[in-house]
Amino acid sequence: MATILVVDDEIGIRELLSEILGDEGHVVELAENANQARQLRESAKPDLVLLDIWMPDTDGVTLLKEWVVRDQLSMPVIMMSGHATIDTAVEATRIGALDFLEKPISLQKLLGAVEKGLARGQMVQSAKALMASQKNASLSVVGGKGNTAIQFQQASGQDESPLGLALAELEKVNFDLPLREVRDEFERIYFEYHLRLENGSMTRLAERTGIERTHLYRKLKQLGVEVGRAARNKQAS
Repeated sequence: MATILVVDDEIGIRELLSEILGDEGHVVELAENANQARQLRESAKPDLVLLDIWMPDTDGVTLLKEWVVRDQLSMPVIMMSGHATIDTAVEATRIGALDFLEKPISLQKLLGAVEKGLARGQMVQSAKALMASQKNASLSVVGGKGNTAIQFQQASGQDESPLGLALAELEKVNFDLPLREVRDEFERIYFEYHLRLENGSMTRLAERTGIERTHLYRKLKQLGVEVGRAARNKQAS
């Protein structure tokens, strides 16, 4: 379940999208203009925004530019319009929009774009969490005894730390693959990273990721992530 902000000055469009996305299990926030969208972006912290281009006060492209300039584009944005030209759609994606939907929007295209947007947002947030975890780990290493900090610096380039191994794996990901395959690959790297941090402890992995153990085991098996004795033998080899 995700929080999705729908910004459109047409009440019929807002109600229709709210009903469809609500039926999919999402929490839907509605804004009829840019001012309301600004407020809900701060209060609701949406995971995704569906943003109409043509609005009476501030148009969607201008609002998108504003979020980019203010470093507030923390969520994927999908633009919508029934009158936009190709140039407008290209400009919006160049500025930072993830996708563009032309009205009237088909159910299949809407749900496909939303799934793509939420997956992209999840990947970005997981990557940020990855970097933040490593930053904290680096601070603890620097504060250690002896020459630990110097050894850590010397190891960069052939970094065997959890983050170094994860980033090396990320470089191999083929982003031309279908979305589901790329997402599965990223999730595999994410779980292997946290397993290394937790020294293979499934209990701590479940706590860190917020996933119940039984579901976590099934997820790891699906992704081909080795756990328990197999994983320890692999790390030792």
